[in-house]
Amino acid sequence: MTERAAVKAALKTQAVETPSWAYGNSGTRFKVFAQQGVPRTPQEKLDDAAKVHEFTGVAPTVALHIPWDRVDDYAALARHAEDRGLRLGAINSNTFQDDDYRLGSVCHPDAAVRRKAVDHLLECVDIMDATGSKDLKLWFADGTNYPGQDDIRARQDRLAEALAEVYERLGDDQRMLLEYKLFEPAFYATDVPDWGTAYAHCLKLGPKAQVVVDTGHHAPGTNIEFIVATLLRERKLGGFDFNSRFYADDDLMVGAADPFQLFRIMYEVVRGGGLSGDVAFMLDQCHNVESKIPAIVRSVMNVQEATAKALLVDQDALGAAQRAGDVLGANAVLMDAFSTDVRPLLCEVREEMGLDPDPVKAYARSGWAEKIVGERVGGEQAGWGA
Repeated sequence: MTERAAVKAALKTQAVETPSWAYGNSGTRFKVFAQQGVPRTPQEKLDDAAKVHEFTGVAPTVALHIPWDRVDDYAALARHAEDRGLRLGAINSNTFQDDDYRLGSVCHPDAAVRRKAVDHLLECVDIMDATGSKDLKLWFADGTNYPGQDDIRARQDRLAEALAEVYERLGDDQRMLLEYKLFEPAFYATDVPDWGTAYAHCLKLGPKAQVVVDTGHHAPGTNIEFIVATLLRERKLGGFDFNSRFYADDDLMVGAADPFQLFRIMYEVVRGGGLSGDVAFMLDQCHNVESKIPAIVRSVMNVQEATAKALLVDQDALGAAQRAGDVLGANAVLMDAFSTDVRPLLCEVREEMGLDPDPVKAYARSGWAEKIVGERVGGEQAGWGA
């Protein structure tokens, strides 16, 4: 197989998971903005996700968020996904939208509140059993706003105890993916603030616990690709929440703010064997002012473009330059790959997959946007908290 053929083969097998909540209404801390045609049910979210997969060919799974996507029959929801050529992906818990969680959830000083939070996490594992999902994705808003508000060490003990109980409930083919976030909504001490804290807990739990890297959850200037390389080396990188940010956790479209950073991350994924492993490539974005489905299609394409460039890095030339101490030469190898226009290559890949070479234009011609605006009238649109 030629190098070009190998690159194309890798791109054809890539999979990007889209989030159910990205199809619903979202906004800022001040206002949630409604759009016409937004889904009203989890089933309608899956209908939209099927369109993303139809035109990109590489978005076969959809992450659910509980309770936003709560239904009476999760097996039936999984069948609804299958009927549309999809599978249900990661089950995301929610321990941040209940009044009881004002001082935390699994780290709360009140044992009754901690019990409530853990019971919700166990419910999410039950949902995994019903849907066939293999990943439980956990993000905790837990933390403190003021020095002395609570015992930092005790909160870590409570977190470890909760994670251990949920870990023991997982099936043999299920994983726990622990996400971290530098700050917000806690402003003094977040209980899982960085990859080191997440890694420490996952290491203690065992092989079924891995770390999720949300690309927006870092301090400015953080070398995210170093984190990715290290977690891959330790076999503890479970997945990504892809998005972009200019200032804080903006949840903009992946690759929008810094496409070079996305390329650097994807190079380390390729270098570390993550492209062919169990790393989950998930989107976690909020489309507040742009149309949702085209934005998700474009986001999937952005991941594809960064991946294609990473695959085109001349590994032999890079290794030779690195061993020779040729600083500029080594950097030039990476920059040559990043500067390559991979859009024609990706058009070839899509045509060979039986797809339109331009997914965004293909979606616009499909009439789906007009169809859902006309049909989704009445009811309550899905969104944050719904």
